[in-house]
Amino acid sequence: MTDHTLIGTIAETATYALLYEVALSPKPGLVDPISNGAHNDMDFQTFQISIETLTPFFQKYIEAGFTHKGNTKSLFEKLRNLGYQAEQAMLVATNDINTHKGANFSFAVILGAIGWHMQQRFIQRLPLNAKQTEQILDFTGELTHDLIKEDFHDLARKTQRTHGEELFLTHGISGIRGEAAQCYPSLTSILLPYLRSANYHAPDEVFLRALVLLMSEIEDGNLLHRGGIQEWQKVKQETKKIHQANLSVKHLLDELTIYDQRLTNRNLSPGGAADLLSLGIFFAQLEGLLSLPVGKKI
Repeated sequence: MTDHTLIGTIAETATYALLYEVALSPKPGLVDPISNGAHNDMDFQTFQISIETLTPFFQKYIEAGFTHKGNTKSLFEKLRNLGYQAEQAMLVATNDINTHKGANFSFAVILGAIGWHMQQRFIQRLPLNAKQTEQILDFTGELTHDLIKEDFHDLARKTQRTHGEELFLTHGISGIRGEAAQCYPSLTSILLPYLRSANYHAPDEVFLRALVLLMSEIEDGNLLHRGGIQEWQKVKQETKKIHQANLSVKHLLDELTIYDQRLTNRNLSPGGAADLLSLGIFFAQLEGLLSLPVGKKI
């Protein structure tokens, strides 16, 4: 496989991971083809439009890492500039609806890291092994090492703050910036070990159970923004019970359908968990844990 072909395949895999995540159903409080969850400003089609708009940038992120000459700080600035362009294109396409800001950030740094590893010849073919995935995620920590210090400097003096800045200032929660700077511990310690141990005869079931697991463990900035500390902790407790119950497929789907309505009624959406799940689906494909038809429109 040539470098150009490999770059194209990995970029397509990122697109498919996002499509797969939004098509997965039932997802509590989240958008899917059946329900808009706790969102009254977006639906399944909005997500499809957003993903289509972001797709050309995925190859650009990989190419930025693959062709980069210089230090990690300058590579991150290059990726961040591309990411900002992608975000603005997304907002234009969705009429200012933020569907994938967090996911776009993560894919920018991860795909950039993959491109850099391709340049160093650490990655020359698929599937990846677990060690290569670990190296990629470790490199995201190098890329974003100073991000929290730089982005959250002197927050108290700012008159207008983003949701992420408010969470950091109020609760000390660093969100997706913290995940990246710490080399994505929610992936390396929670999600990927689970996905590597799963039986993929029914991928949808695997990923729904993985979503519940993430919801029971992670700091989810979306839940914290919508419901505060108390509601976030309540969701963690509720999903831990679902996860530990080890329900049959039928009972799991029934339970998640009911729980979707409950979170919708409470205006809660675990968007942080959904973003991480899309990254898990991405790496599951790259590691050959499951075979999904890259390029297929869901």
